[in-house]
Amino acid sequence: MGYTMESIIYFTFMAKVIGFVNQKGGVGKTTSTINVATYLADAGKKVLLVDLDPQGNASSGLGVDSRRLEKNLYHAMIMGLPPQEIILRTEKEGLHIIPAAQDLAGAEIEMVHIESREFRLHNVLRQVRPYYDHILIDSPPSLGLLTINGLVASDEVVIPVQTEYYALEGLSQLLGTIELVREHLQPNLKIGGALLTLYDRRNRLARQVVNEVRAHFPGPVFDSVVPRSVRLAEAPSFGKSILDFDAFSKGARAYKGVVREILEREEEEKKKLKVI
Repeated sequence: MGYTMESIIYFTFMAKVIGFVNQKGGVGKTTSTINVATYLADAGKKVLLVDLDPQGNASSGLGVDSRRLEKNLYHAMIMGLPPQEIILRTEKEGLHIIPAAQDLAGAEIEMVHIESREFRLHNVLRQVRPYYDHILIDSPPSLGLLTINGLVASDEVVIPVQTEYYALEGLSQLLGTIELVREHLQPNLKIGGALLTLYDRRNRLARQVVNEVRAHFPGPVFDSVVPRSVRLAEAPSFGKSILDFDAFSKGARAYKGVVREILEREEEEKKKLKVI
């Protein structure tokens, strides 16, 4: 694979933007975004989590009360407020967040008549990319205009896939949307991988889904598999990641493994760039 000088500069000096996307709800997308961001920060990276979901679950999952916020992502995407005025620190050193709130729900309607509406988030994040190593986007469970903004702003996409019967349903539609975005809006968008979540090894169907995804998914699949876990489910209600809530749980070990894979892949990319 060849690299342009522009891609080398971005890879070296700009944050890598990773979008977590699945139009199905309840697949562990927000849980994955929060915990991957936290473990990246724990590895010494400067990380920004962008909550693109009007429900604001990623925000509350990191202890942010969106009801008390005067400014959130809506004000940057729609009203042009500099993102530096919205970014909040979290309790985790090195991890910041651009929070969401309910008024973001109206953004899709307001963006319909805005020129270059698919690039609103991209233009927001461009202002802060030099200050981070990674920017992670938690997209809403839909394929609407907010999610399209998340895809256009991303360098690569991680797709959480629930290891249950309907897991593969709708996956082709999502992959088709990614391909359309790649063709018309963001030609450098890559599939970073499928992340298998909510896995119960005692369930034969879950094992079958894992095998199906590994055999047929048109892209990499993470070796680390996130288990179905009460501790993972409990952590957000305390405004904590699994690292801060129960660092020795199975879920914590899984997300630590996911981040290890992400960082190893990035090291391989850097080695390829040095060869040029």
